[in-house]
Amino acid sequence: MSKQTNKQEPGRGNFFEDFHVGQVFRHATPRTVTEGDCAFYIALTGSRHILHCAQPVAHAMGYRDRTVDDLLAFHIAFGKTVPDISVNAVANLGYADVRFLSPVYPGDTLSTSSTVIGLKQNSSGNNGVVYVHSVSRNQSHEPVLEWKRWVMVHKQDITRPAPATVIPELPAVVPVERLHVPAFVDCRQFETALTGGQRLWDDYEPGERINHPAGMTVDDSDHTLATKLYQNNARLHFDAQMMKDTPFGRRLMYGGHVISICRALSYDGLENAMCVAAINAGTHSNPSFGGDTFYTWTEVLERWELPGKKGIGALRLRMVGLKNLPARELPDTHIEQNGKKVYHPNVVLDLDYTILMPRR
Repeated sequence: MSKQTNKQEPGRGNFFEDFHVGQVFRHATPRTVTEGDCAFYIALTGSRHILHCAQPVAHAMGYRDRTVDDLLAFHIAFGKTVPDISVNAVANLGYADVRFLSPVYPGDTLSTSSTVIGLKQNSSGNNGVVYVHSVSRNQSHEPVLEWKRWVMVHKQDITRPAPATVIPELPAVVPVERLHVPAFVDCRQFETALTGGQRLWDDYEPGERINHPAGMTVDDSDHTLATKLYQNNARLHFDAQMMKDTPFGRRLMYGGHVISICRALSYDGLENAMCVAAINAGTHSNPSFGGDTFYTWTEVLERWELPGKKGIGALRLRMVGLKNLPARELPDTHIEQNGKKVYHPNVVLDLDYTILMPRR
């Protein structure tokens, strides 16, 4: 396997023409996740999921400590990849086959590596899509996260010929047998009074929709601080001077932070969602900016039993994030435009993911 080459300029990052299939990046600067990181994440998102908030509850379920919020761990691991993969991005386009493999605790140190698994130059010749498979490990070299994503990256030299197109085959769903549930987890004595929500795994039905009532406005300062917390240095989130001459005219909000906001908003109605087991697929369907107000709704796609697990089941969910439009006011995610179905302009996120939840 080939390794990354030295950059010509510090901080230049890679442009589309610098990538080739099979290229391996061992990303710089491992990150120790602290209690302060966890507290700051709550300040930025308002996340209330109990496994990440209450140490005695985590102990009662078998964990040695309260865990780092799954999405905070993901964003930090993801942030490590940005200087090599997407510092010159036009936009991050999607995720697939995201698996949470082991709990992350405060004090753990995460290191991430990525392999290029696909390339496709766009018809304009000005940019192309890079597909990568990334793995994050803790200080004991145990994998805690892995994912695949695709990102549109600028070309610096548009005269460079297009590489051979390679589009990897990506699974539509992480199947139930590939979900990781630690053997020690025991939810048989779970108390719903701790979360304020009475509904457990057994009470959700495939096809039902939950319009989460709360909204949250995210200011420029909020999303800038969040993206710094994740050490994601993609220029389109920070460089207002660069972005003013783009069609957007301003800095974009990091799409991963939109996921975190929507997940926090989904607490009302999914109070007993314990942790994220997988992200099956995801699309950032429209850009988000500072000052946008977010709402979300959830559709229950599937309910999976987990044989042999102690008082726990899995729900496959579709989380739809909206900007500046309450969930109850949008019955569908798509509209008809020029004879084609496209995302409604207020839909910013369409995420298919799987959570674990205590059952009766």
